[in-house]
Amino acid sequence: MPSEREVRFLDRSSPPHIVTLILMAGLSALAINIFLPSLPGMVAHFDTEYRLIQLSVALYLAVNAALQLLMGPVSDRWGRRPVVLGGVAIFILATLGCILAPNVYVFLGFRMMQASIVVAMVLSRAIVRDMVPQDRAASMIGYVTMGMAVVPMIGPALGGQLDEMFGWHANFWALLALGIGLFWLCWRDLGETAPLSGRTLAQQFRDYPALLTSYRFWGYALAAGLSSGSFFAYLGGAPFVGDQVFGLSPSLLGLLFGAPAIGYFLGNFASGRFSTRVGINRMVLWGALFNAGGIGVNLALFHAGLGTPLSFFGLMTFMGLGNGMVIPNATAGALSIRPDLAGTASGLSGALMIGLGAALSALAGLLLTPGRGAFPLLWLMFATGLAGAITIRLVMLRERRLGLAR
Repeated sequence: MPSEREVRFLDRSSPPHIVTLILMAGLSALAINIFLPSLPGMVAHFDTEYRLIQLSVALYLAVNAALQLLMGPVSDRWGRRPVVLGGVAIFILATLGCILAPNVYVFLGFRMMQASIVVAMVLSRAIVRDMVPQDRAASMIGYVTMGMAVVPMIGPALGGQLDEMFGWHANFWALLALGIGLFWLCWRDLGETAPLSGRTLAQQFRDYPALLTSYRFWGYALAAGLSSGSFFAYLGGAPFVGDQVFGLSPSLLGLLFGAPAIGYFLGNFASGRFSTRVGINRMVLWGALFNAGGIGVNLALFHAGLGTPLSFFGLMTFMGLGNGMVIPNATAGALSIRPDLAGTASGLSGALMIGLGAALSALAGLLLTPGRGAFPLLWLMFATGLAGAITIRLVMLRERRLGLAR
């Protein structure tokens, strides 16, 4: 069981302050969505098609997933601090490359490199598990991601305003400045928390079967991946819906696009407040039902001919609420299968979640055409949200049979 050490802000001889963990996770989230209102303008700038520029989301998520498979074992072997600092440094250089890219292909190459910032999000969760005992992990992860939710809430709105005032490059200049600021903060405040085992990377990777053969690990990882899959499909398809279906300006699209983050904030607050008392399984189940239910109502309104920009984006707050309950609790469950492999488990579960998200984001971009409206996106989101609820219910039934209900 981890020992809780005194935390002193901007003192790297102690574990990092919660503010640092929030900002680490926050910049990772911001890098995904701040520029999404600019996608239509970037299509014109690079003289390309929406489906190609939309790969800036799907490819980013794919590399993001692959890196998580590597970063978990690496951080368990050499520590959280050097891996975080290295990932943020690469992100800074890649962001500069995005700004200077002469064509869409160079841009996409540097955009994939930007995915290195994922180490900050993955290891912020592993650091929590390093710092606090198992029964507090879900609660603290909930509070960390609750603070993180503020960033993507304002990110698209800020990105839309920056785009209208200065063009799409301004979003990446903002990411560059924030990346430099986060590097300084981590250098000053991020003390090492990992109980280093001294095992080689080969030994670390041999630990994967211990997780991959665990039904509970798969249950939690898939519940998180499927429930959040609706959100990643939203990332890939909502800019198209806002622009092509509703004809929204970049600033208004950015403002409405952040609606799920309001729900995500509330869901994470509920996780921080109630997870220890209610239990992680029931929190995941209720979150998955909120997610699927909100999307189902949205879909029903469109089939009834009543879909509007306010209903489409407003009901996405239920998706955010559900994911705010599912992700911290399912993550805590996955990390508690083998506490000594917290970094590896965080990376592997995150890779499964983000990998599925990358596929769904790309699929949303392929399915959406001007003549089909928002229906392909909503059906895709509803199906994945419902599958998340079914998955955690199966976990609960199995644990009940084994006498492990929690």
